[in-house]
Amino acid sequence: MERSRPLRRLRGIKMPLPDTPFLEALKRGPLVFDGAMGTQLYARGYFITRSFDEANLARPDLVLDIHRDYVAAGAQIIEANTFGANRELLSRYGAQDRLRDINRAGVRLARQAAAGQSYVAGSVGPTGRMTGGLNDERRAALASVFKEQIEALLEEGIDLLVLETFISAAEMEAALEAARALYTGPIVAQMSFSEDRPAIDGLSPAMIADFLNDRGADVVGVNCAEGPAFVFEVAREMLGHGRPVSAQPNAGRPRRLDERTIYMTTPEYFGVYARRLFQCGLALVGGCCGTGPEHIRRVVDAATMLSGGRVKIEEAKATLSVPEVRRQPPVPMERKSPLGAKLERVYRERLDPAGPRLPVQGPGAFVVSVEVNPDPGLDPARALLAAGMLKRAGVDVVNTADGPRAVARMSNLALALLIKEKAGIDVILHVCCRDRNLLGLHSDLIGTWVLGIRNLVIITGDPPKMGDFPTATAVFDLDSIGLLRLADLLNYGMDPSGKPMQGRTSFLMACGAEPAAHDYDRELRRLEEKKRAGAEFVMTQPVYDPEVLRRFLADTRTLGLPILAGICPLASARNAEFLHNEVPGMQIPGPIRERMARAATPDAGRREGIQIAREMLEAVKSDVVGAYLMPQFGRFRTAVEVLQVVGYDFAPEDRAET
Repeated sequence: MERSRPLRRLRGIKMPLPDTPFLEALKRGPLVFDGAMGTQLYARGYFITRSFDEANLARPDLVLDIHRDYVAAGAQIIEANTFGANRELLSRYGAQDRLRDINRAGVRLARQAAAGQSYVAGSVGPTGRMTGGLNDERRAALASVFKEQIEALLEEGIDLLVLETFISAAEMEAALEAARALYTGPIVAQMSFSEDRPAIDGLSPAMIADFLNDRGADVVGVNCAEGPAFVFEVAREMLGHGRPVSAQPNAGRPRRLDERTIYMTTPEYFGVYARRLFQCGLALVGGCCGTGPEHIRRVVDAATMLSGGRVKIEEAKATLSVPEVRRQPPVPMERKSPLGAKLERVYRERLDPAGPRLPVQGPGAFVVSVEVNPDPGLDPARALLAAGMLKRAGVDVVNTADGPRAVARMSNLALALLIKEKAGIDVILHVCCRDRNLLGLHSDLIGTWVLGIRNLVIITGDPPKMGDFPTATAVFDLDSIGLLRLADLLNYGMDPSGKPMQGRTSFLMACGAEPAAHDYDRELRRLEEKKRAGAEFVMTQPVYDPEVLRRFLADTRTLGLPILAGICPLASARNAEFLHNEVPGMQIPGPIRERMARAATPDAGRREGIQIAREMLEAVKSDVVGAYLMPQFGRFRTAVEVLQVVGYDFAPEDRAET
């Protein structure tokens, strides 16, 4: 039977409730495996002339320290050091007679380190003797080997069983058959692919997922392999086949340097792909060969960011009693700010099925926001000049991002106040969850209101590992949905605990969305939650394919939310490749990247990027309420050049390049 243990909070991850069965916890959000054991033992001085699994008896202190380091990093599943503790592999070291003791000691050490904070998994690897197919005699022999090890693990008690690093479908089938004959608890079955062998026994990753599913695995996945980028591609193919998917990549392909084996993938890079794996819908992510506690710490940060935050904020309507809601009715969008009034009017006139459905006829029928961020340093002059130029061009509102790409710059609230005062244009303030805890966010929102800022776009935020300070602490008490709920409570005159405040806010609130998200269904579900949490309009990630945006618009039409299409003019071919490969949620079609690559000079690349953005805006302008322009590298004039297709233009004094 599946055992469960009381679990506490780790590094901010929303941990399962005490006594939560593993598979039930898996339904509530992403979970994090630990990392490598063998490479950690080797790095800490354990000789490779002995079985790594035998270290459970020979060096239990060392094994325990490694487990504890993973627990401290935030791993929610600790695998016992039993991967190679089967008779076939132990016999190479003359340790086969100690099989039962090695496996039981492995589980005890993992349980001791977990200390009720993490699930404990029994790890079972292949025999190392599997070649070709299986006849009845060989199948029976394999089953005997696996049963012997699994029986020993079960004697000590495990929360789940992990069958991992199998490169033969037939051997995995034998292992699953043996496991299911003994164990009714959860089984994670992971195969190991490679770039030069992208199929296993002729089966693609998608077919392997079905194969494992049909043979009793509760979770299917991929581990080891050649690094996070390759594992990401394999794992995506395994999604949508009836079971949760797991991934435990190596820290890249090992290299020999001065007689040492070194894995080159940094923890920061590993964390980037952990975030992508979680975003595309994986349920479990951890590390395999070459990874250590710091790699897992980055995975934990990614899981924290995407699992709803540490703190639960109830929706305002659920928190308030009916009399209190009636006493303070919500403020209509059109009364919250000039931006809210224009959004409501343009949506009603152009996109509401019950409205007149007017075409785009100049700036009055189109809403535009342009992102303006400060240069590094102390001088806001260039941002203020840009805001003034945009106002003269007819742009409705400027938005200031909150540490985009996790780069430290001037406070966006300070810049927003300067722009509003000195350039005389309305602002939207980005508020992200990365840098402030619940108390800080609450205080900042109240201060933002008192200082006269009425428009917010609420996002979860980029993790610190993407920026210049990858070791900075990521808070993520809340995710974007939780922060929307917090701001919505303030709009009802309530604090996060549900107590009445003196006065109330009436923020106009936007949220983000990724029309090209890898896990598209999850993105749609989260957008529904964001609307319930208080979001009143949407500002999308940049889109370069009109059909991608049209699909998104069709699938979200029933929500009735005004949508500003994200438009980001490309700056160069290199820039296009970076955005496509390194920024989650952005997909730049091959033909677009090819167009950028054909640009012969930097100026030609800039002009081609503007033309591509114009074509995108022209294609979708009748389907959206407006556009959200994100000019790159401080090239704010490109925003107006793109907007000329919807009737905006430079003021006479700004026509000449300055």
